[in-house]
Amino acid sequence: MLHIRDLHVHYGSVEAIKGISLDLGENEIVVVIGANGAGKTTILKAIIGLLKPSLGEIWFHEKNISHHKAYELIKMGMCLIPEGRQIFPDLSVRENMLLGAYHRLRKGEKESVEKDIQRYFDLFPILKARTDQLGGTLSGGEQQMLALARGLMSSPKLLLMDEPSLGLAPKIAKQIFDTIYILNQEGKTILLVEQLAWLGLGVCNRGYVLENGRIALSGNRENLLANAKVVEAYIGRKKKESP
Repeated sequence: MLHIRDLHVHYGSVEAIKGISLDLGENEIVVVIGANGAGKTTILKAIIGLLKPSLGEIWFHEKNISHHKAYELIKMGMCLIPEGRQIFPDLSVRENMLLGAYHRLRKGEKESVEKDIQRYFDLFPILKARTDQLGGTLSGGEQQMLALARGLMSSPKLLLMDEPSLGLAPKIAKQIFDTIYILNQEGKTILLVEQLAWLGLGVCNRGYVLENGRIALSGNRENLLANAKVVEAYIGRKKKESP
């Protein structure tokens, strides 16, 4: 579904991504783990069109999307659930969700949009109870659920998720990752960036370890969990730092 080849991304003169290649098959969960500043978020922003590659190519469903705009990619079936939620604090839960379906509403899909609102209210019952509550008054966990529901309202084929555990209590983080697993079982393809490696590796099919803008290691979940370097650098230490 998604193929990245020799991707380079710069911020001015600083090269943040230094020639990575990455593949994501349909109905997979693939996780990218690494320390802060390794370049994880930069990869997602390049995929969704918020940053332009300096070199390399990004292919989605056999189409080169390296220089597409973000709004074009959303219409093509991509969605980014951003780091830090970034919900609209002065809009209600329902209004946030409707904004996620903006391009569908423009196409006249009002009936199917309403059905999806109810579907995701079933997935996140607390959001149904908060339908008319302003997004900015929700707890951190509720805002993460809303950010995910808002993204799903665009009816994406590919979900890009940036640090979904950020700032969440362990119980809520586990609930979010249980939901990620359910969405994958329902057919969603997911590229997940996560600093808490033990959470990301717990749900993924395969993973990549990013260090200083380069892929240092890749493999299936079992191999990465058994790798002494991964355990020492990202699992043992990071698990102690979990929220």
